[in-house]
Order: sequence, then structure tokens, then C-alpha cells
Amino acid sequence: MTLAPDLTVVVASRNRRTDLLATLPRHEAPVLLVDNASTDGTVDAVRAAHPDVDVLALPTNEGAHGRTLGVARAATRFVAFADDDSWWAPGDLARAVEVMRAHPRLAVLNARILVGPEERLDPVCAEMADSPLGTAADLPGPSLLGFIACGALVRSEAFESVGGFDPVVRFPGEEERLALDLAAAGWGLAYVDSVTVHHHPSTRRDDPGRRRAGIWRSRVLTAVMRHQVPDVAGVVGTAVRSGRPGVEGLLRALPDLPAALRRRRPIPEQVRADLRTLAGGKQ
Repeated sequence: MTLAPDLTVVVASRNRRTDLLATLPRHEAPVLLVDNASTDGTVDAVRAAHPDVDVLALPTNEGAHGRTLGVARAATRFVAFADDDSWWAPGDLARAVEVMRAHPRLAVLNARILVGPEERLDPVCAEMADSPLGTAADLPGPSLLGFIACGALVRSEAFESVGGFDPVVRFPGEEERLALDLAAAGWGLAYVDSVTVHHHPSTRRDDPGRRRAGIWRSRVLTAVMRHQVPDVAGVVGTAVRSGRPGVEGLLRALPDLPAALRRRRPIPEQVRADLRTLAGGKQ
């Protein structure tokens, strides 16, 4: 299948030079690397080994917001996100773009993600395939209110219209707020298991406890920005009851609460109803 000319792969990374040098040649489209202020020589190494890669070297760690800067710089109709330890299967980027073209309301296509050399299906993909939201007539797969960034192809117009990944939530857990805003704006998100992303988790990853705390931080800040007050209280209460990661995440969210409040824009009732459906509640 012919490579789409209006596609860029945006890879966000920080201090993962070895992983990047191994995965960058696997991408079947022009690549833009967003380097989040690495200190391990990533920028120089990539420019030397892969001069065809466009490198956006950020002076500070922007977290997931770096991807937003990357989409703006890429200026292509579609952007496939990849991490420094992930890549799209051969031929599947072009196939995914054709799916996007055939479904003009589709803002985010989440591919099937296979983990590790043993190619285990990411458990979140099984959940997405069984989404209780069903499949809308104008979407190519089960409807979603979330996605996994390293396995997502986005329509730049939709992504940028809702602000992309913001500088408040950062990483991890950055997908939730973006998904809610896309749904609120009438865009569709869908799981498409006919295209595949490979993810071989890097050995240079945060310890699990720190990552769980980061996810709780993102949940709290997203709730403040987009949920009704009772729902925000519910998220905070659940964080406290979850133990140390939740409490740590809550504490890490506190300095960013003013910024979250300035960006507060509660989602409409229909999106709240879909969230209740996903949680197993009533419409």
C-alpha cells in the first residue's frame, strides 16, 4: 500500500537514546522526534545516525504537551504517535490512514497493540474491543472515550481544535482529557484491530509506584478541568482510598490546581452519560 504523503510519525522521548536508535528505522513515514530536554546525548546521536529525522529539541521537559508541539510542527493532515519503544507494523500506517479518510468524523484511531517479543495483546485493547458504547454507524470500530497514545493515529484538525495534549496534565494519563474534549466536540474515537502497533517496553522506565502516582495526578487534574464538582470529589476520595500512589498523586497535583481551574470547562451531559455507561452505571 502506498505511503500516505500527508502523514508524520511524531515520537516523544526523554533520555532513551538506545531505544530510539533501534526503533526510529522501523517507521514507514517521515519522523519528527520531540526530545523533552534529554541529558543523555539523544539529540546529537539521532542527528548523527538518522539525519532524515526532524528533531525538535525542547529546552525543558514538556511531557505529553511536547506531542502537541510536534503536531504543530509536522503540519500534516494525519499524525501517528509512537513512543521511543513502539512502532507501527509494516504497511499498517498506510492502511490506518485509509481508514481515517473513509471515516471523516474519526479523530483518533487506536490500533491493536502487541506487547513484547512474545506479542501479548495489551489488556486495554481487549477492553476497547468490548466497549459498551458499541460501534457508531460512521465509525470503523468500537467507540471509545479514551485511547493509548503510543498506538494512536490522529486527525490533526480535530486534535488541534481541542488543544491537543495540554501542559497541565503532562504524563502519564494524558489521553483522558483529550478524549473527553474530542467527544464533547462531536468527534469520534474508535478501536481498529485490523492495524497493529508493536510496543517493547523500555528497560528505562519509572518504577511502577511512581507511575501509578503519576496516573492519579492526571486523573485528579483532568477531573478538575472537565468533571462536575461531585464527580471531582469522587475522584479525590477514590485517590485517597487507593493508598500511597493515590495520595502521592493527589499531592503532586496540588501545585497545578490553579492552572487546571483556569482551564476548567465541564463536559456536556451526553459525554457524562457515556462515561457512566463505560463505568457500568445507568444512562
